Amino acid sequence: MKKSSFKFIWEDTLLEMLPSRALFLPETKELLICDIHLGKAEYFQQNGIPLTNNSDKNNFARIKKIVKRYSPKKLIILGDLFHSKYSIDKTLQKKVEDLPELLKTNVELVLGNHDVGCNIKNIKIFDIRKSKNITFSHEPVNLENNKTLNICGHYHPKIYLKNNGDKLSFRCFAMDKNKNTLFLPAFGDLTGGYPCKKSFKKWAIVSEEEIIEIKP
Repeated sequence: MKKSSFKFIWEDTLLEMLPSRALFLPETKELLICDIHLGKAEYFQQNGIPLTNNSDKNNFARIKKIVKRYSPKKLIILGDLFHSKYSIDKTLQKKVEDLPELLKTNVELVLGNHDVGCNIKNIKIFDIRKSKNITFSHEPVNLENNKTLNICGHYHPKIYLKNNGDKLSFRCFAMDKNKNTLFLPAFGDLTGGYPCKKSFKKWAIVSEEEIIEIKP
């Protein structure tokens, strides 16, 4: 069944999965995204691979759109805001540092492996962040107890669906119930993906407005 979002409750916390590749926590008004990989096109261009520069522009526009729609108190980026410290020019750095003012909300970054060496102002930076019964990280972490949920990025989960001989891939949310880990889809336009384990619970993003629950 297609929906405009999927909601579920972890302990006493409501979480809403959005087709805009974001997760919203209504109670705390926190909006989560991950793996934007800003500057990726420039990084590849520096290495002789021609890619369009439109991806960063589109990423900023989509961030602005979902923040306007949900009016979060806080935007939390779960790692890999940038693709590499070598692809950050003064223009990109200023755009990122101006995000809190542009969005009229607080912006936090949980450091990812691609963010190493990046130096930005106006954004609070964490290695791992905890809120009630949820641990936010870039890569999966070991949890203290079975009542805690780990929400993370890094994996770039995708699902492959077959239809009349065609094989299509979609970004997805993926839940590893054995480890209480929810993987968010990569937000950036120029990000690849990896197939999920069959044991994972999945919600596929089939369009900018629709998400479907994948039955096992």
